[in-house]
Amino acid sequence: MRKLIYGMNLTLDGYIAAPGDDIGWSVPSDELFQFWSDQLQATDLSLYGRKLWQTMSSYWPTGDQQPNATAAEIEFARRWRDMSKVVFSSTIDKVDWNTRLVTGDAVAEITRLKAEDGGPMDIGGATLAGAAMRAGLIDEYVLATAPVLVGGGTPFFTALDNWVNLNLVETRTLPCGVILTRYETRR
Repeated sequence: MRKLIYGMNLTLDGYIAAPGDDIGWSVPSDELFQFWSDQLQATDLSLYGRKLWQTMSSYWPTGDQQPNATAAEIEFARRWRDMSKVVFSSTIDKVDWNTRLVTGDAVAEITRLKAEDGGPMDIGGATLAGAAMRAGLIDEYVLATAPVLVGGGTPFFTALDNWVNLNLVETRTLPCGVILTRYETRR
């Protein structure tokens, strides 16, 4: 059975985007890019909701060709473009860059993918991850908490039907002030 990991950058007050889907508060350092690039390298399959997919696919397919791209950004862009991805959406009809589109029941498809042999999967996007959380499918949470408060927006965690008990696996502070924490779901 595959492990499902939910991880994103978020604010200290728990938001992945400020009001208006503003992610301008998140200015990743080379260390943070390297962390996410290493996570990507260890991942077999990435699962995206529509909004996060549109954000990522608007930049990363050519992120390694940007004039001011750092070595860490170049590495991340290449890994992102080359890896297998699944996008869950009922409103778009085309995806590119080693990506498959799923328009049906996301929880059923994630459950099916988890049951397959293979390496870890990651999941991104608040709505999609929220559905997976409520279904008890998330095995690990990775939080890259930035030292900023935005006061509202899109929360990292969704409303749950039941408590989810976690075990702290790792805590690390990056030079840019971001605190990385990893938790495993206690089953």
